[in-house]
This record gives sequence, C-alpha cells and structure tokens, in this order.
Amino acid sequence: MERHGTTAVKVGNILIGGNAPIRVQSMTNTDTADINGTVEQIAALARAGSELVRITVDRAEAARAVPYIKDKLDALGVDVPIIGDFHYIGHKLLSEHPETAKALDKFRINPGNVGFRAKRGSQFEKIIEIALEYDKPVRIGVNWGSLDQELLTSLMDENASAPAPMETQQVLHEAIVQSALRNAELAQKMGMGKDKIAISAKVSKVQDLIAVYLMLAARSSYALHLGLTEAGMGVKGTVASTAGLAILLQQGIGDTIRVSLTPDPGAPRTKEVQIAQEILQSLDLRHFTPQVIACPGCGRTTSTVFQELAQDIESHIRQQMPLWRTKYPGVEQLDIAVMGCIVNGPGESKQADIGISLPGTGETPAAPVFIDGKKAMTLRGKGIADEFKEVLAGYIQQRFGE
Repeated sequence: MERHGTTAVKVGNILIGGNAPIRVQSMTNTDTADINGTVEQIAALARAGSELVRITVDRAEAARAVPYIKDKLDALGVDVPIIGDFHYIGHKLLSEHPETAKALDKFRINPGNVGFRAKRGSQFEKIIEIALEYDKPVRIGVNWGSLDQELLTSLMDENASAPAPMETQQVLHEAIVQSALRNAELAQKMGMGKDKIAISAKVSKVQDLIAVYLMLAARSSYALHLGLTEAGMGVKGTVASTAGLAILLQQGIGDTIRVSLTPDPGAPRTKEVQIAQEILQSLDLRHFTPQVIACPGCGRTTSTVFQELAQDIESHIRQQMPLWRTKYPGVEQLDIAVMGCIVNGPGESKQADIGISLPGTGETPAAPVFIDGKKAMTLRGKGIADEFKEVLAGYIQQRFGE
C-alpha cells in the first residue's frame, strides 16, 4: 500500500517518516529517578523490539537521572533512542539540566499543558529554543484529555454562530488537529525544520482516532505517531488498538505506532511491543518473527498436541529471535504451519515454508511434514513434537545460515 507522504525525521540512530519502516515505540512505567529499574525496563523493551522508548521527565530527580540512564544503557550495548516526556515544567527542567537535554534523543511536548494562559506560548517557545540549541527533534503530542481549553472554547463559540454548525465531536476533532498544526507551525517559524518535527493526536476511542488522523494526513506532511491514549487492558485494549491502527495503516497513514496497553498486574511491559509488531506483521507491513499459522481446533482435533506444539514453537521463536536476527538474516520472513487434522492440514502446510499436519480424532497416528510445498517426511509416535522442532531447526540452519 502507498504510504502517506511525510517528512523523514532522524531520532538518535534511526529514521521515522519518509520511506523509513513504520517504527514500534513504547514507554516505561518506572519512576525515571529509579535509574537501575528504568535501565532494566528500557533494555527489556529494546530486546523485545521497541525501536524508540519514551520516559517520563517530571521533576528534577528524574531529569538528573537521564544522563546516568543513557550511560548505563551504552554500557549494556542498548542503543535505542530515548524520548523525554515533558509536561507543565519541561521548560524549567531542560533549562536547569542541560546534560539531560544533551542526553535525550527527542523531546515530547504536550501543547495543552506546557503552560497556562499567558505563559503557554513563552514556555513552549523555550522548549523549542533548547531543542534547536542541542539539535534535537520534537514530537508535538496533543492529547484530548489535556487539550488547550482556550482554543477549544474559541472554536466552540465560532461554531455556535456558524450558519451550519458542526456537531460537538467534530469541533473537538478540529481543535485537536489545529492545536497540533498551529504549534508545529510555530516551531517552524522559530527555525525548526520539518525534518525535526513529528506530531501526534491521542484520543481513547477508535472512531475519533481515525477521524483525527485522516484530517492530519490531509492537511500536513509531518511525520505522524499513532496510538490510542488509553487502549485499556487485555483483550479490549488489544482489539481497540488493532482496530484503529490497522484502518489508518492500511491507508498509508502512520510512521510510528504505540499500543498503550494497561498491563495486567505483574505482567511484563513488553506485551505492548509484541502487539504492535503483530499488527504490522499481520498487515504485511513489516516482519519481526517467523509467522506460526495454527488452526483453531474443533471436534476433529480433540488432541491438544497441535495446541501445545504451536504454543511451544511461538515461545521458542520469541526466545531465539535476538540470536536468530544476527545469525539467520531473513528468518523473520518464515511461515510455519501447525495444523490439527487432515481437512485443511496438508493444504495449509504446503502453503507455508514448513508445516506439519498432526493427526486428528480417529485419524492414523501419522504427521506428514511439508517443506517448501513438498512432502518431506512423515513423523510417528509420541515424540512428534520434539522431532518437528529438530526438523525446523535444521531447515532454518539450511535456508538462512551462512
């Protein structure tokens, strides 16, 4: 699909926008002042595949921690761009802690709470001045939970007196878009090039997300960061993020994405990275890991062997990918089929690069294995699962190894 034409922006060691791949972004939920805890989480997010990581810089203790966090990440060999998230006193923190401004790869500014009333403009301009001084890109990130109320009120008043007033939700969308574009244009007037500016407009409902980004894409060429501001937990958060992002990405809109998933208690923060990757991979926009195609199961597949094997392979792949990316270039393009009976099993396995059709209820206890569309062997007995994993390892070595 054709991408919406945006200006490329360099963030640390990577490009976003332009012809660059759509990037996966994440955010820590540690107290940034906790240096070791934040380093540990950033490293985990980077290992999971996050290509940019945002951290909260909300007070002096957090600001002072940033250079130490960067040094520790460098020592670990974790070279992921770090974005500082600034609200309310960002201008003050960056002014008083120049080492933090130098260490960060990008500043995220929310124009709705960068300052209030008369101070809003001067405090926004101060952050832009510092970004220009240290040659840092910025993301101007509007959030409807902290929208500029003066702008919204002004647009509501104009709408009320219009000959054909818009619905309230439409005025809200216009306020979000205008806030982002007005502040981006102000940054440009101050000397910041488009190649230093990304914008985002975060809302929490799918239809609002789609409406706002369609407007932004039609009215600007800034690099766009996509995501619901509060997707929610579990299945709801996953489905909402997928529904909104997939529609926009399919239309070529979006340069970076984040799935703002509320993690289950005790669950790893890396889940949001995995879901973002799966969205891009399902749309065939990028490939991060081999794809495991597995049937859902039915009355013909009462055995749990195929379920356990599919889960085992998925888990094995996730664990091995950090090594495989360097050892077996191109392995992320691999399609693996794990099917549970003879109905669709052989056909799906032939379509995959490598696949196995396990026996279903009442079928002969034999599992044909197909490699590159041809039947290669038949596995039998209780060790089918382990034998197939060995066959898979050999295939990866043969196809992608040196």
